[in-house]
Amino acid sequence: MKRAIIAIVFCFVAGIGTSSAQHVLAVTGGAGMSTARLYPKQEMRPIWGTGTAGISWRYYSLPRFVGGFGIDLEWMQRGFSYAPYASIYEDKKQYKFYTRRVNTIFMPIVWQPHFYLFKNHLRVYLEAAATFSYNFAASFENREPYTFNGATNPDNVIAGKYDMRTERDNRLGFGLAGGGGIDLIFGQFEIGARVRYDFGYSDLMRNRNKYYNNDLDQQNKPGENPFWYTPLRSPVDNLNICLRIGWRFNKQGFDEWFVKRKKRDKSKDIVKFGL
Repeated sequence: MKRAIIAIVFCFVAGIGTSSAQHVLAVTGGAGMSTARLYPKQEMRPIWGTGTAGISWRYYSLPRFVGGFGIDLEWMQRGFSYAPYASIYEDKKQYKFYTRRVNTIFMPIVWQPHFYLFKNHLRVYLEAAATFSYNFAASFENREPYTFNGATNPDNVIAGKYDMRTERDNRLGFGLAGGGGIDLIFGQFEIGARVRYDFGYSDLMRNRNKYYNNDLDQQNKPGENPFWYTPLRSPVDNLNICLRIGWRFNKQGFDEWFVKRKKRDKSKDIVKFGL
């Protein structure tokens, strides 16, 4: 039994040593845009300047065109901005927007087809990913005038921490993402840029929930939740541009760089014409 365990451990360590030639670990950081696809459709505007940062792991297999596999773990800021009472204004410049920003742990599982240029110093790639997320905190800003205890807020704006509650907010989310980028490779060091668009499928809010005190939201904390009366569909989309700095755990380079295509054998069949 002990010999079997030792053999399994040895094989595992040997496998890690072999596969480590194609592992790349990187840190990423960037900014972008976020919005939501509210239903029924509302007057929206994108939130620009949302941030993201995290770590990225990639494994590159031996075949050239199969593509790499990887997992990212990122902090991402998401959210939306919309005009709750757009119909009462004649000019769009007069719209008063409600904005919510949500802090999210974001995990894409990535497939990355790619190819190399300039003697393997430039990697060009595309990405396709299934994404999973966890929302852990949020803030809001409401510029629509509100009345509380008979008085209207003088500055026509209220902002603060948004209280995420189980009965009205979804913490877990999922979606699909796609994008592409380039990496410059110098020895074991990599630096690159990536563009990725995340298309959300889950709702940020529990869109059809009618909880027992939802009609009191506006009284308990005015301006925090404009959906106290009419819950909506709310999938969230993100577009991010990130810089990437990585380190490859191999001095020799990727095995796929040294795989040469086999030459096709010429046909040796001889066709004889004549009777």
